[in-house]
Amino acid sequence: MTSTAALPTRTDVAIVGAGPTGLALAVTLAGAGVDFVLLDRQAEGANTSRAAVVHARTLEVLDELDPSGGLSAELIGRGLPVTRFQLRDGARPLAGITFDRLRTAHPYALMVPQYETEAVLLQRLRSLGHDVHRPHEVTAVTQDADGVTLTTATGETLRAAHAVGADGMHSAVREAAGIGFTGSAYGESFVLADVVMDWAPGRREVSLAFGAAGLTVVAPLPGGHFRIVTTVDEAPAEPDLAFVQGLLDERVPGEAVVRELVWSSRFRIHHRVADRYRAGRLLLAGDAAHVHSPAGGQGMNTGIQDGHALGRALATGDPGGYGAHRRPVALRVVALTDRMTRIATTRNRALRTVRNTLLPVLLRIPALHDRLANELAELDYR
Repeated sequence: MTSTAALPTRTDVAIVGAGPTGLALAVTLAGAGVDFVLLDRQAEGANTSRAAVVHARTLEVLDELDPSGGLSAELIGRGLPVTRFQLRDGARPLAGITFDRLRTAHPYALMVPQYETEAVLLQRLRSLGHDVHRPHEVTAVTQDADGVTLTTATGETLRAAHAVGADGMHSAVREAAGIGFTGSAYGESFVLADVVMDWAPGRREVSLAFGAAGLTVVAPLPGGHFRIVTTVDEAPAEPDLAFVQGLLDERVPGEAVVRELVWSSRFRIHHRVADRYRAGRLLLAGDAAHVHSPAGGQGMNTGIQDGHALGRALATGDPGGYGAHRRPVALRVVALTDRMTRIATTRNRALRTVRNTLLPVLLRIPALHDRLANELAELDYR
């Protein structure tokens, strides 16, 4: 099967959306011998970096998808392992969370652009004899007692026993299923930028800087790049180098000199979880099922783990058990990232003083430190 092949008319599982979640689901089904069709509305995969961290639990999932270890090894070879997550009040270090004591074969966070994660998953899928069908935009999804019919923008139809929405926050499958998406939007906009810069703390840590003006995350990427994620009351549509430099001068004064802006974007973030993950023969995974703040780099990781869990559930004939297992995980992740965002961005002077005083003390307690490290690495969701 190739991406240019005609769209089949029938399959067991139709997967809408070929991002990391859909790819992880497809690889899981391919390994289990379940027939599926993976389709995406884009003519090709995105080449921007977007999500930039792969946590330990996700690397464990890649090991399960390829027991030879080649899948995780390939991604690790394209990334940059980092063992420290540094909390700051502006430029001032407050406390660190280290991953090198995690009980896993991967005691670190892997900094790697999302397109690399997608590339290695696609490579694995092709090695199993499958591919993505592009471009096919799903415009209608209907289900009956015997199956699901998907209709594309060109009028083609695909009949499946089950259909999975891995098609993002504005999921056509979720809408067709009539599943609510409970939550709300953050008031701030987010700036995302990949830059080449001189960064005083160096390339051995990810920094999360608190500040009344907003949250700022700086993370190293391969190739000498850094990823910047920061909240802004109202960001320009395409933040330029001067704007990004100004943000860093304000949020982490004296720490950064931006030499080159590689890519930038503005976006808004919601914190929402689908009211249920299944409606009859329709199922949800990834951003179609949950969206949240980028604090902690949880989104893509949770989605890949969704895809793997759903693939196993479909392969064993237990799609109902998938939602019971994964929706509580999403609720917990959304709660964690929301707390991190609100703690980081509080403008209450008294609360900031309490936060900056207590955090260094609390994170020196081994049990609390290790609990938070496990939570960020998603190892509690095995």
